[in-house]
Amino acid sequence: MRQSLALTSGDPAGVGLELAAQAWERRADDDIAPFFLITDLDHLADRFVEMGRPCPLEETTPEGASEIFGHALPVVKLSNRYSGSAGQPNVENAAGIVESIDRAVDYAVSGAASAVVTCPISKHVLYDAGFAFPGHTEYLAHLIEKSGSAPLRPVMMLVGPELRTVPVTIHIPLADVSSALTTSAIVETARIAARDLRERFGIAWPRLAIAGLNPHAGEGGALGHEDDTIVRPAVQMLAAEGIEAKGPYPADTMFHKTARETYDAAICMYHDQALIPAKTLAFDEAVNVTLGLPIIRTSPDHGTAFDIAGHATARPDSLIAALKLAAEMVQRAGK
Repeated sequence: MRQSLALTSGDPAGVGLELAAQAWERRADDDIAPFFLITDLDHLADRFVEMGRPCPLEETTPEGASEIFGHALPVVKLSNRYSGSAGQPNVENAAGIVESIDRAVDYAVSGAASAVVTCPISKHVLYDAGFAFPGHTEYLAHLIEKSGSAPLRPVMMLVGPELRTVPVTIHIPLADVSSALTTSAIVETARIAARDLRERFGIAWPRLAIAGLNPHAGEGGALGHEDDTIVRPAVQMLAAEGIEAKGPYPADTMFHKTARETYDAAICMYHDQALIPAKTLAFDEAVNVTLGLPIIRTSPDHGTAFDIAGHATARPDSLIAALKLAAEMVQRAGK
């Protein structure tokens, strides 16, 4: 029986549920691999009635989803229930949001699902309920470590048609980046990126461009010493290991078309340095991929969009791209 992708509900007050329906409706036109949605089935049905969106739904198990996918959106039911309407985040839904993630990871680790695709969550809703992790990425690593894996370093990669970017530091204040950035963190991030570019993206000899931290990559120390004392030694260590890594490059000249043609991924020093160019070039198509995990996980690179949830105006392009990329990575990994 064909394995399907596990799609989490995300925050039920956001756009994730309606995007899942749109993706299912475009399954044939966009050649989308079978997936099942982990959510509260009754709430989902009510949500679609409110929106006036007819979408056939059918309860299933992960193993039975592929047989249903052709005629209905397969749904694996949560034990927790959702409440409330679109656009109105509710802390009472936190338990179900977390359960959806937990079960998707369990299915992927056990082999019941081929990969995990996550719909957007609202961090403040989960934080208000006592959630102790900065975001999806860190929580996924925690779950997999609990299942028996060795400690992991999850790495975020933003993937678009024209650019892949990887931030070394992620969800920390900009004021803390300089003190958090280390040569070993850059080296480890780049190693994981190079390995997964080979194994899951089919790039035999990945080329990495390493961004500088400071303007003009420090201008020889005039604009900061981190590029010479932290970043450049990392580039030298990677090159000595046989990884094609070059830099540090000034970030303001790394992302134009001619520069992008010289590398397969840009290793960036902080969150916005990586995400601004990725989202500028492919706001509706960019995909968030978590590298460094024994399972495959992708996600649309946008938020819950509470302001437009329930209005049938959200575009499914990024979710469709996340579903398709997950399926491509599964195929390359031979799962």
